[in-house]
Formats: sequence, structure tokens, C-alpha cells
Amino acid sequence: MRVFARLVLTLLLIAVGGLAGFLSATTFRPHFDALASQITGNVITDNSGGPKILFYRNPMGLPDTSPIPKKDSMGMDYIPVYEETTGGQASTGEPKVLYYRNPMGLPDTSPVPKKDSMGMDYIPVYEDEGGATDPSIVRVNVEKVQRAGVKTEPVTKRVLEEPLHVPGSIQLDERRERSITLRAEGFVEEVYAGATGQHVKAGEPLFRFYSPQILQAAVEYRIAAAGGQKRAGARKLLNLGVPESYIQSIPLKGELSPSLDWLSPVDGVLMKKNVVVGARSMPGDELYRLADVSMVWVIADVPEQDVGRIKTGDKAIISVRAYPGQTFTGDVAFILPELNAATRTASVRIELPNPDHKLLHGMFTDVVIDTARSGEVITVPASAVIDSGNRQVAIVQVAKGQFKARELKLGRRGAGFVEVLEGLSEGELVVTRANFLIDAESNLQAALTALTSAEGSAQ
Repeated sequence: MRVFARLVLTLLLIAVGGLAGFLSATTFRPHFDALASQITGNVITDNSGGPKILFYRNPMGLPDTSPIPKKDSMGMDYIPVYEETTGGQASTGEPKVLYYRNPMGLPDTSPVPKKDSMGMDYIPVYEDEGGATDPSIVRVNVEKVQRAGVKTEPVTKRVLEEPLHVPGSIQLDERRERSITLRAEGFVEEVYAGATGQHVKAGEPLFRFYSPQILQAAVEYRIAAAGGQKRAGARKLLNLGVPESYIQSIPLKGELSPSLDWLSPVDGVLMKKNVVVGARSMPGDELYRLADVSMVWVIADVPEQDVGRIKTGDKAIISVRAYPGQTFTGDVAFILPELNAATRTASVRIELPNPDHKLLHGMFTDVVIDTARSGEVITVPASAVIDSGNRQVAIVQVAKGQFKARELKLGRRGAGFVEVLEGLSEGELVVTRANFLIDAESNLQAALTALTSAEGSAQ
């Protein structure tokens, strides 16, 4: 009789289990578990001495659970889910799992582990250490962090070296140019410096010139000098622009030369030559243009966004294609107060010694300006900064498997590092690789939190 009663109860259990699974395993599970325990005593066990079985899940990962052991359509046993799997044991030291969210960011959560339609595992969302969740902290499984190749580096202080590479060109020092212009009418009798680009030295004759006006002034000088008024007599010659060396060479007695050699006032190169033998010269005509090339300018074209990095006195290293492997050193002397509207660049003047006259006017140059400043500043690797255009953030590791986005205020850049003015402290760990993945997790978590809050308010 007892055997018959047990058989009837077993059949009744199977029928009730099927009906419960058909309607809702979640709704009827507590009552069904209690009934099953009272009838059989061994269908769902407490596993004394072991973890408690909460339910059984589909072995193929389908969203299907059962409160009792069963098989799927292929004859595979459902897999037991123990209490520890959902974080029920606080003694393990691991944070408690609150729920599992859709891996594709859809507004779908599950109280138990499951897979989506593509076979991807739902992502666990853990409880905060204090029992309350902080929506700004992103929690990522440690194994997932390792698989993603997440790498962190500490925030450190360093001297930020940031050499600036810009193009430039050799230009003449405008302060060292001289124009040879006469103040008296006359004729050119001989030309000594007759080719553009020719080097001349100070005191070297450029041309021979005959001027009746200068000759008359020379005669008057001799008369004044004979009467003891030498200085007053020389004033007219000086006003005519005659070189002082010629005035000193005028003999006080004897024959007076009708013409004079015009001497170069400086060492330089003939940039312009507008004189030929026999030509008539009128007052104001420029006969020569000389340039002293022992010191030249390098005009560097600096992009608009980098102008603020340059200061007067910064060292610059210049190289030209004509002398591979050789460099020249100069100083930033001036930053022109205007911007080229077409190229959006500023012209920076660098003074460069050129004693051997190797650097030629118009040469293209490669300029490296050392803009390093003394003193250490807080820096992070450039790869740690996520720049969205509107803001710059870094992902900070606050604990093992826990990350937080921190908004930054940045300064100078250089040598693969960025100066941090606000937002980070020395010693903090920032993510330098795979930070976009964590940032995506952060944005997704914030969206889910907002969605959950909205649903709770609506209810």
C-alpha cells in the first residue's frame, strides 16, 4: 500500500512540475520547492555540508530554468546552480552579484546567469563593498580585465621635454643691410665690385666716382684747412656723404685728384648692383645693396596651437639639406605679432651665427625648438587620455577590478606625456591600454542606472 501511495505521489509531482514550468518557474518555485521537499525529501536537497542548489539551468545556455533535475530535448541533464554562484556567500570576500545585464547594452537584466540570442554571457553587476552601489564606479571581472589586455601606469612627476619640430628658411638680418646711395651728382669712372653675390670687406673700394660738386667741396676744404678751419671745411664733404677716409687723404698742397674711390662701409655681400662704368648718378640713386651675412635669421613657421609653447630665449637646433649631419644652434629672438591667415602659422625669428657664410639666403631648414621648462609637473602617458572633443577624461583604477572615469584639465604635451593641471594626483593608477573598453562600460552602466531609476519611479 505504501509503495502504491509513493508511486501516486511521484506521478502527481511530475504533473505539478510540468505545469509550474509551463506557467512560470519563478512564480511557483518557492511553493513547489516546499511541496517537493515534503513529498520526496530527495528531489531538491540542502546538500548538508555543501552548497545549496537554487535551481537548474538549461545545459545549452537557453533562458530556461527548472526547480528540479530534468533533461532537455536532447537528453542532456540540466546544470545545478549553487548559492555561491550568485554571490550568496559573503565569506568568500568577493562582491555580491546583484543581477546580470545584457552584454549588448539592451535594457534587459536577469537574476541568474544566462546567454543572449548570440550565445554571449550576460555580464554580472556587483554590489558595492558598503552595500550601496556607486554609479560612477565601473566593475569589471578580473579575468575579463586580463583578457582585454588592460594596462595601468602610475601618475608621476617629471620634467616635460617637448621639442617642437617646425619648418623654416634662412633670411638676411635686416639690421645688417646697407644701401650705398650718393648725395651728389656725378659719373662712374670705374667699377671694382661688379657682380651680385660678391663678398666685400669694410674699406674695400666699390667704384670710382667723379663729381664736380664733391671736387669743389674738396677745394674749399683745403682753403679752410690752410686757415686753421679744417673741421669747418670738412662739414660740407660730410654732408655730401663722402667717406671720412677720403677727407683725411686730401692733400693740403699739391695736385688734387678730381675723382675718388668709394669704399665699402661694412663687410658684406652684394645683394644688389645698379652701377655700370660711365653711368650718370643722381642724388638718391641706390648704387649697391650690401648685407652682412655673419649673422642670419631663421624664420620658423609655428602652427597656431603651438605658439604658446615658445618663449624668447628658447634654444633652437637648425639643420639644412646642404650639410647633412651638421647642425647649427641659435636662440629665439622674437615672435612676430601677427598670424599668417592662409597657413595659420606664426613667424618666429631665430638669430643664428654664420661666420663661415655657409648658410645662404633662402635655404630651407628643419628647426627643433627646445620648449622644456624647468621644474617637475604631474604627467600621464598620452595614451591614458580619452579626448571626446568636449572633454578629456582618464580611467582611474580605484581597486582591483574597479575603475572610475575622471575628468581632466590638461596642459602641455611632449615626449609621449601630457601635463595634468587638475583631476589626478601623483601615485594614482590610470589605464593606458584598453581604456576605451572601460569607458564604454562606464557609459553603459550609467545608462542602465538611469533606466533602472526611471523604471523604479514609474512603478
